[in-house]
Amino acid sequence: MSSRPKRPVDRRLLTALAEYPVMASLVGVTMADRFATTSTPLGILASVPLGDLEATVRQTTAAGKIVFVNMDSTPGLGHDPGALTYLKGIGAIGICSTRAAIVERASGLGLLAMQKVFVTDRSNLHRSIQSIARSNPDLVQLMPAIVLRYTEQQARDLGVPYLAAGFVQGEADVVEALQHGAAGVCTSDEDLWELRRSSLPTF
Repeated sequence: MSSRPKRPVDRRLLTALAEYPVMASLVGVTMADRFATTSTPLGILASVPLGDLEATVRQTTAAGKIVFVNMDSTPGLGHDPGALTYLKGIGAIGICSTRAAIVERASGLGLLAMQKVFVTDRSNLHRSIQSIARSNPDLVQLMPAIVLRYTEQQARDLGVPYLAAGFVQGEADVVEALQHGAAGVCTSDEDLWELRRSSLPTF
């Protein structure tokens, strides 16, 4: 399996996750508006129409947030180098996609990149590990969160900080993900967004 040399993890991400282990999943403009008023620093932006995307990206950036645009869930946005150039031009800091080629190109443009992985079985996970070795993302999002119970060692072997997503519905789910080596979780549950690592039980 060929792989590129690992880049150091961006210090902004490490600093943010060290205090706030929850990355906010922002579905639509209204949720992004609310996120901009919170203390949590990290978010993923999805389902924002292309006509609203620039204003929403600039609003979150002006609020000091690090937001990844989910390219797979942005209506009207393609999956080509031109789409990445457009996102960089409107001030996007990072992108999220299931497509390894997009993740690799984004890094080359100086964008942060998160690769999204849906784990359905062990063979699927093996293919994903190979893909991640080639694309060399800054973060990996593993879905659904419950798979970490069964794939913790493989996830740790990725060599990239990973976040659990999907069915994260309470503080106990956050704690479980962290216990299995996750750097944090992604959730649209607004009650969890401002959860601090220092308020969680030690393990």
